[in-house]
Amino acid sequence: MRRETRPEALDAAGRDAVRAGGTRTPADAVHIDPARVDPAVLGTLLARHGWTRRGGAEGRYIRWTPPDDLEPDTSLLVPADRRFDDSVDLLDEAIAALSHSGVPSARAILAALLVPGDEIHWRRETPGVGGAVSWGSEEDLHDGATAMLSAAAKAGLLRAAYFGARLDGRAAEFLDRILVVAPGTGAGLLTAYAPAPDDRNITTTLVRALEATRDAIDLQRVSGRTEAFDDGVRLGVSRELIASVVTLVRGSEGIEISLDWAASVGTPLGFANRRLHLEFSPGDLPALEAAGERLEHSEPAVEVELTGAVIRLKRPVPGGEGQARLAVLSGADVDEVRVRLGEDDYRTAVESHLAGVPVRLRGRLERKGGFRKLSVPSTLVPLELDAAERDRMLKALRLRVGEPAAREDNEGG
Repeated sequence: MRRETRPEALDAAGRDAVRAGGTRTPADAVHIDPARVDPAVLGTLLARHGWTRRGGAEGRYIRWTPPDDLEPDTSLLVPADRRFDDSVDLLDEAIAALSHSGVPSARAILAALLVPGDEIHWRRETPGVGGAVSWGSEEDLHDGATAMLSAAAKAGLLRAAYFGARLDGRAAEFLDRILVVAPGTGAGLLTAYAPAPDDRNITTTLVRALEATRDAIDLQRVSGRTEAFDDGVRLGVSRELIASVVTLVRGSEGIEISLDWAASVGTPLGFANRRLHLEFSPGDLPALEAAGERLEHSEPAVEVELTGAVIRLKRPVPGGEGQARLAVLSGADVDEVRVRLGEDDYRTAVESHLAGVPVRLRGRLERKGGFRKLSVPSTLVPLELDAAERDRMLKALRLRVGEPAAREDNEGG
């Protein structure tokens, strides 16, 4: 299938309308260029959302009507392809009809045309009045979905039972590429669009990891065995993923997570006829919470040799040992680490900070504190840099920790 609904088809106004926190909806604020819409993609989306095919001129166009006889006067003529002179006009009319339609799925179809990506849907059932839910419930929905996507992004790069602060930067970069439909999708509902095919490995990791989590819960309920959670780590299960499910489930009557592959890209290899649709309930919480705790404590400390810039120094009294905080430049998948230093190494760290040169040392990146602590450190060695290297290092440091953190006053002597 050709991919014609490319990101170029989404103008600046369109991106504003579909980013999280946007104030406009795809239906009334965004122009979709019909020349960039693939008729096959539009047909796939209509069928996916339950629109009914009513025939049409064979090989020329297909007539579609809304599901469940909603809006009987609405029908779309979608060309079979773009070979005919009137194909762009028909697509333009179909898009206009969707924009003015009150059928709930019309908004989702337009959003999928605007944002070619894999659609991840969350539904969180909570008590409410008239379809409304509490503010805190919506916050839990967004927090849980954010944590789930972050966990999948990390697992797409590295399999681990517990990540802590590792790969936080890479996960944040992925989240910046996620788009969501502007407010108006309904209380307790959230849909996110993950870039496809660029970040497909993250989406497929999420599918496998959630399926493995569901299977592990079911196995524990039937047999009492818990090893399936540990085995699931190789599929992307982590303490962070489990914690995200707990956030979504706790305080709710249950959650549903589903995924539709981007119609403009097609189904990934190995996922034919496979659509993620999973449910988790409050009855799953004991197994999830126990598994999360076990996975966190099963991840070993990591031996690393890292290069970092000293950004904070502290010791209770002049002389003796103290603590340094380093912005990691290389050697570990965390932004910062804390390390306790003896008197000589502490003095070296002070001199390196004043001179603006990085240091290098080895140690064990500890699980405690989210892999932000370096224990059993080797001798701290300053690195000699020429002027150009020093400028590059300082620029990278400012981007990494921000100017305010770099200017923090040192404490102690």
